[in-house]
Amino acid sequence: MITASHNPVVDNGVKLVDPKGDMLAHEWELLATELANASDEELDGMVQGMVKKFASDSDAPALVFIGRDTRPSSESLMDAVVMGVEKMGGTFKNFGIVSTPQLHYFVVSHNTNGAYGEPTEAGYFKKMSDAFKKFREIHPLNEKYANQVIFDGANGVGAHKMKVMKTYLEDSLKVEIFNSGEGELNYMCGADYVKVGQRPPDNVPLERGVKYATVDGDADRVLYFFYDDSNTFCMLDGDKIATLIAGYFKELVSESGLALNLGLVQTAYANGSSTHYISENLKVPVACVPTGVKHLHHKATNFDIGIYFEANGHGTVVFSDIATLKIRNSQNDTSMTDKQIMAIKKLAILCDIINQTVGDAISDILLVESILYARGWSIEDWNKSYTDLPNRQLKVQVKDRNVISTTDAERRCQTPSELQDEIDAAIAKYKFGRSFVRPSGTEDVIRVYAEAESQYSADMLAYEVAVIVYNLAGGVGDKPRNPRC
Repeated sequence: MITASHNPVVDNGVKLVDPKGDMLAHEWELLATELANASDEELDGMVQGMVKKFASDSDAPALVFIGRDTRPSSESLMDAVVMGVEKMGGTFKNFGIVSTPQLHYFVVSHNTNGAYGEPTEAGYFKKMSDAFKKFREIHPLNEKYANQVIFDGANGVGAHKMKVMKTYLEDSLKVEIFNSGEGELNYMCGADYVKVGQRPPDNVPLERGVKYATVDGDADRVLYFFYDDSNTFCMLDGDKIATLIAGYFKELVSESGLALNLGLVQTAYANGSSTHYISENLKVPVACVPTGVKHLHHKATNFDIGIYFEANGHGTVVFSDIATLKIRNSQNDTSMTDKQIMAIKKLAILCDIINQTVGDAISDILLVESILYARGWSIEDWNKSYTDLPNRQLKVQVKDRNVISTTDAERRCQTPSELQDEIDAAIAKYKFGRSFVRPSGTEDVIRVYAEAESQYSADMLAYEVAVIVYNLAGGVGDKPRNPRC
């Protein structure tokens, strides 16, 4: 997949999908890095060495699925991929402009011989829209639920594909699309802009009580937001989406009577209020893993039904083969009560709404809207389920980010040795204070996260921790500035 996701339009890159439709396994990432850094003279020998090492059949036909986002540079980069595949004697299928989640869907559908779905765009849209409409047929409409979403397409592929999905959804969900491609990709719009700035995207009409959804440049992230009666901007991020899904699935699993292990996976960036709500109110097990969707997805597969979301809005639900089989085979079990059968049917339909291969903004919107519809909730009702602790994220530029190492899913520092003690001392000054730091994966900066009882306290805690990092981890450039001065 040729894309740079939520990054500016001038950036570009590639996302690799493995044959199962998942993200590339870590060991293959390392090999891909070696190949990318090899000289032209070294490349052939490295490829032959990998063929021998992994006992691959170099004469077996290889088929590569290729997609791209809407960046101007994506077309020429796609041409380069095609040339590379042909040079290696492989064949390819060019899907053109598609979302990243669509390409994942195509791969797994093709490699399961259609068992997951039809490996075409029409198959993708039809599977999800049919399930969405079927779910609505078994629920009476509650007047509190608003059957409309204002959609910020980030001027990217998500806008293109939501236009198509609208035709499949017909009147089952009304979607009004803004930032549909007339402006610059991800510029002052899109999920990352909304999440980081905690503000609405440009070029979207704002009205109190209306539901808004915003996606990123390749449509694998989604966030919701609205303005309440006091005209305050309210964001419902990946944590809010995860808790909505977890609560509803907990009810369905309980009502079904099926022995299914349900769990939710988060990272250290998850708001502390969400973690408390999930574990204490919903009584759903919570696991914490290092930052990165690949870590969340892998951990989620340890549950029969695993829900995972990053706070940035990237996430999905995965069903184990055992869970899928139980749900499928129990729908016509005559020993079940009517209530059990209905819960099982709902689980089966939701399986088809969800793109289990990777976070999918369009699929996630359909899932959220299905649950809100079933509950008869407005977006205000959803937002009241729990209140996020105010938080702040900062970056500290350092000479070498590798001076900091972490443990406990990136929530604690190991080196420098005195750093964690200093952070703990700062945290102790603030009610409900929590903070952690982690090195960036792509640049020499240290990312600081802090949350506390008030926004003022969260801002000040983040600032104090940023100064500690600057002093103890080789900060360069200007020292962090007090945001309240």
